[in-house]
Amino acid sequence: MTSDESTAEIQQIISSPDRLVRAIFSGRRRNMQPEFEKVELRPVKMRDKLLLQMTTVAGSKSKTTNIDFGNFDALAMLESGFANCLVESTELTLTIRFTKKGAPLIHRSSRTLPQVTSHDRQKSRLLDPGSDFLIKIGISDRNGSIRPSMRDKYMQIEEFLRILMPTLRDEIATGRLHNPTQKEPLRIFDHGCGNAYLTFAVHYFLDDQDIPNTIIGIDQRDESRDRNFQIATDLGLNDSVSFRAEKIAELGTEKVDLAIALHACDTATDDAIAWSINNEAQILLVSPCCHHDLQTQIVKVTEPWSIITKNGILKERLGDILTDSLRAQILKLHGYRTDIVEFVGDEHTPRNLLIRSVLTRSLIEGDEKAKYEEMLKIWSVKPHLAEILNFE
Repeated sequence: MTSDESTAEIQQIISSPDRLVRAIFSGRRRNMQPEFEKVELRPVKMRDKLLLQMTTVAGSKSKTTNIDFGNFDALAMLESGFANCLVESTELTLTIRFTKKGAPLIHRSSRTLPQVTSHDRQKSRLLDPGSDFLIKIGISDRNGSIRPSMRDKYMQIEEFLRILMPTLRDEIATGRLHNPTQKEPLRIFDHGCGNAYLTFAVHYFLDDQDIPNTIIGIDQRDESRDRNFQIATDLGLNDSVSFRAEKIAELGTEKVDLAIALHACDTATDDAIAWSINNEAQILLVSPCCHHDLQTQIVKVTEPWSIITKNGILKERLGDILTDSLRAQILKLHGYRTDIVEFVGDEHTPRNLLIRSVLTRSLIEGDEKAKYEEMLKIWSVKPHLAEILNFE
């Protein structure tokens, strides 16, 4: 399907009250500046009439308006400079993502979705709270209800999956990642898996999306491995879900397509990133935890930055920002397209950033290494990630 054909189909879907499920425009194309950071569209029933509800986000401000379907110019929205467009209809899903060079990457899939037209919409759940695996791992109780103490963890996992799926589908659509089959399933490593909440959730959710996968959970504690192995056995998953009691830093060479880590503590996140780089993981999704390593290195401070670092809480947050910014830059310098996003509200966890990277092997612009080196010089720090990668 060509770009023009996709554009025409998107216009047709958005203008059809009986077909549109939702549409989302987000991101910014190079050298373009759309009016809003994000626009979301969906049909809403008002006084027995279907209207187009448009929610726009600009900075911290969000505005929702209801308009007639015929009054929305989908083509103008597509041409305004957004980098990503997701359109879901009752019978198909269509995505367009523009590369840095402006080339459209198009993915189209058949999938039946229901329209939700109530004015006050509840966010649909990706994981059924009554699923056997959620009960087995302790997120749901025996009645299939989310345990009150596990609601935050459940939300973290759900939002992690919401970011995983479009990233995964994009990489398959571009051909950088093979289309998973039963003979050649998606190979996943979950670093610092702990009680394997995310491990089992990713496996079950991808299976539900007809994406064959095998997943290996890594945690250095023997008790975690034994507990998780028993759950996998009880669920009949030993052929596709396995666990190892190993340190991430001591893992050897493996074939990996997707590497994930949810709150691997401090430099364990660096170990997971370094291992993924060395094994050329196509996709890396990492939510960092504490950042003590770089915080302790911020001693020699170039003025006037001492007005920040003299305050302990601000120095700590600055250390967080520096750590993850340098991680993202190191990934970029190793051929990964990387961004950092908030994947869940901070009411569910204060550690709510996600480093999202895909291996593109793009040529690095000349000043990117210089920017990295200048940042190290300004703060007199050396990231642990650079040390374990022998990266200078």
